Order: sequence, then C-alpha cells, then structure tokens
Amino acid sequence: MAFQVSPGVQVQEIDATSVVPAVSTSIGGFAGSFNWGPTEEVTTVSSEQVLASKFGTPDSNTFKYFQTAASFLKYGNALKVVRVTSGHLNGCSGGTGLLVKNDIHYQSVGAGTLTFGTYGSWAARHPGILGNSLKVSWVSQGISTSNYAAWAYDGEFDSAPGTSTYATNLGKTANDELHIVVIDEDGAFTGTAGTVLERFPFVSQGSDAKKEDGTSNYYVDVINQSSDYIRWINHPSELTDAGDAISATAAYTTITTVKDVSVAGGTDDNAPTVGEIALGYDLFEDTDTVDVNLLFAYPDANGANTIANDLIAIANVRKDCVAFVSPPIEDTVNASSPAADVKTWADTLTSSSYASADSTALYVYDKYNDQYRWIGAAGHIAGLCANTDNVADAWFSPAGVNRGQLLGVTKLAFNPVKADRDTLYKARVNPIVSLPGQGTLLFGDKTLLFKPSAFDRINVRRLFNVLEKAISTAAKAQLFEFNDEFTRAQFRNMIEPFLRDVKGRRGLTDFLVVCDTTNNTGQVIDTNSFVADIYIKPARSINFITLNFVATRTGVDFTEIAGTTG
Repeated sequence: MAFQVSPGVQVQEIDATSVVPAVSTSIGGFAGSFNWGPTEEVTTVSSEQVLASKFGTPDSNTFKYFQTAASFLKYGNALKVVRVTSGHLNGCSGGTGLLVKNDIHYQSVGAGTLTFGTYGSWAARHPGILGNSLKVSWVSQGISTSNYAAWAYDGEFDSAPGTSTYATNLGKTANDELHIVVIDEDGAFTGTAGTVLERFPFVSQGSDAKKEDGTSNYYVDVINQSSDYIRWINHPSELTDAGDAISATAAYTTITTVKDVSVAGGTDDNAPTVGEIALGYDLFEDTDTVDVNLLFAYPDANGANTIANDLIAIANVRKDCVAFVSPPIEDTVNASSPAADVKTWADTLTSSSYASADSTALYVYDKYNDQYRWIGAAGHIAGLCANTDNVADAWFSPAGVNRGQLLGVTKLAFNPVKADRDTLYKARVNPIVSLPGQGTLLFGDKTLLFKPSAFDRINVRRLFNVLEKAISTAAKAQLFEFNDEFTRAQFRNMIEPFLRDVKGRRGLTDFLVVCDTTNNTGQVIDTNSFVADIYIKPARSINFITLNFVATRTGVDFTEIAGTTG
C-alpha cells in the first residue's frame, strides 16, 4: 500500500541481501558418433562408466569419439554429450528399420499410427545395430497353466498375470494384465546371450489403468517411461482391445500362448560427415538453455579445420566458454615435420581469446577393445581446466607440473624440443611435452588470440568468463528497478564484496567499480538504461623464468653489488 488514509503502521520489507551467485566453470561439451544412446539431444554424463552405459562401449569406428569424451571425464564429472546421427536406424520387431532419434522425435513420428506389418510392436530405444540384439517376450492373462510354466521367464514374476487391482476396484473382470520381458538375445549388451535386461510385471492393457501410487500402469506408458532398451510403437495384433479404457471396456483379449519377437533392422554408419558433427555442436549455441564452459572435439582429418573453427565461432558467440582444439592426427603421428605441420594448421585457425590449441596426438589404451589408439588431446586439455577448477580456481593456469599433468597417456606422437616449442608458442599452440621423471605435461597456456593482450592467456580468459557470467546473472536483479542512487549503491554493494573475494583468492590484483552519475547520466536514465564500469587488473601466470647466478670474490659485501640482501 503506497499511502495510508488514516493513522496506522505500515510495514514494508526491502531485500538488500542480494549477492553474486556462484556459476559453473567445469562443464564440458562434446559431439560425436556412438553406438547407442539418444541422438541430436544434449545428455549429461558424470563418469566414463555412465558414458559407456548411456552411449555404449566403443568399437573400431566409434573409439575416437568415445575415448575423447572419456579423456575429459578423467578430470571432471560433468560432460554434456550429443550423439550425432549418420545413417542409423532403430531396429523394430517387424524387421524393418525406423529412425527414432530421441523422446521428442518419437512423439513426432506418430507412434501408434505406424503400420504394424512394417514395423511391428517394439523398436529399439535408440538407433544402431546394437539394438538388433534385443528380444521382447510377453504373456497375457488367460495363458494356459502349462504354457506359463514352460515360459523361460516365469521365474521372473510372482505369479501369472490376471485382472489388475485398478480394474477390480472398478468392479470389472477385465483380464487386462501382461508380463513383459526384455532380453539381450545375442549378448551384445551384457556379453552373455539370453540375459534378462528388464522386466515389467502386471502391466495393463487399459489406457486409464493406475498403480496404487496413482502413476500410470498402462503398458505403453510404463515401457516408454521406464525402459532403457525399447520403445512401444504399436499394439501387438493379437491384443485387439489394447488401448481401450478399462472404465469403458468389460474385458480384454487374452492369449493362451507365449509371444516372443526379436528386434531387427537397426543400422549403423559410424562415419559422420563434418556437417553432421557441426549440427551436433550447434545444440550448444544457446547460452540460455545449455550451460557449458569447456567445448572440445575430436580433430578434423587431413589438415582441415572446419570443426575447430566452428567450435571457436560458438565460443565467440556465447562468450562464456572456451573451445579446445587439436591438430589432425596425421599431422603428428609418423609425420616427418610435425612442428611445421602443426604450425601450418594453427595458422588457419580463427584468432580468438575464447579458444586454445594443443600440439600433438596422444597414444592411449582402449580397454574395451584391448588395444592402443591415437586420439587428439583436446579432451585432456579441457579436462585439465576442469581439474584446475576443482583444486584451485578457474583463473589459475591449467599448465605446468602443478596442474598440467595429463593422465592415462602412454606416449606422444610428437614430443617437441625447445626449438619446436618456440615455433609452436609463437603460432599460438600450447606444447604438450613428456619430461623424464615428471610425466606428460601441458607446457603452455596461450589462447588463440593473435594480438598481444592480457586475453592471450587461458587463465585471464577464464577469469573474465567467471566474472562476466556471475556479475551479469546478479545484475538481472536490477532490471525494472529505478535508476537512482539507491539502486546504484545496491549494485555496488553486491559486486564489490564478490570482487574482493576473487582478489583474496589471487584472481586479480585490484579492481574498481564505477556506478554513479558519472556514467549514469540523464541521457542514460532517460533511455531506460543502467551502466556500470568494472575495472579489473587480472593476475598473470608466469611463463618465463630468469635465474641469475653471480659468482663473487670472498671479500665482497653483497650489498655493494646487489644493493640489498632482502
């Protein structure tokens, strides 16, 4: 109430406790081809085990994408993955392939309106030949006692299906229940043929059927919401009443025999085009819907830089993440002049402070196929940044012996000597070196910015990413407020403690926040704007060390030649 008509006490509450929020700095982003999992959709994984579970273990075609993603997960526990589709089809119980990319696409392809004779009742949940290993077995209420006892999976259930509790409560003997089992028929998922992957007991044919907790017990909903392996695409032809509401139907079709059907028709083409990979990374473009800080990719082939420059472009537009790119594998593996080849490649990369390039391919062990593979280092370097966030802060350099140790690397394709490192560093490439007794290290922290600047170092770039993201998020609280001294003071009082904290954590050496009438003039106020100038002196990482050892005569006083001993 703005005014009081008669005497009284009016209580108003003003919130002056706003603070600058913590923001994420360690979320990776990657797109590639995998053997399983949703496609053209951003999926978060927290470990290599989860990566293998959601996207399948790698083969000779997909190892390079899997191992690159897994390399990041050696250091960080938040990776957003996009599986790209390249000639993949889901296997179906009708034997014909059907492309269902993800849950949203599933709704758009018209499940339930597809022709049963073409696709069948069930489809592998995700595209790829891996789904061809699946089999679905089911029985309905009314199965004969002998047939149920002979069913290979009767031991998975407490009793034969009957009439659901929901139907009984409606006073109907509906005979609506089903038991459904999903089997790894060929052993492609588990390594053991015939393994039961999932079971769905006492589900109902009735579209309105409910469990005791109020959730749907309709078998279509249960399968689509709970199964990791299959999707429903049409009612089995034997179940002529399936999908009718129990409240409107007296009874459902019962089948006296067991029904088994194998999934087939799934296909792979694990050689995605550059365009398909680029489309996968396009899902990371929107800063409002996808939070990501460290983009990386498997390197382009044959000296190309299409994907690398695409990642740099995305990072430049987002302005809250850094893209990490690697030279083509053939530029360093068995190359006669790797330093020159990498420099030639780097010279074609877009100048940007939002990107960083490394120098060599890495030889890593593929435990899933028991062999060694060459992969790009970008996932490892992005991972080093995630690890730096965990052990220090985003504004610390990820390079060197303290935070730059690469994990799980057997050898380098190219271990640059000092002259090579000089060539690479001038070309904006951060060398990766293997040093006796010290391991494999990132030995540089440059960005791909061509001109000399504070932003030509990764730690400074990431410092400003953190500051800009956190402060801009906090500044949204000023929207639609009045541009007066109260609001400006409130803004300063919110930002300055945050910057003092960053200064205390060695992120910057000094700062100044200007938000007053000098930059919020009458013209600014009249245009419904608000201006704050934030001056930052970033902390710099040491790249060059000079140690001067001076020999003197015995009788010399050190203060005579050095001026001081302190």
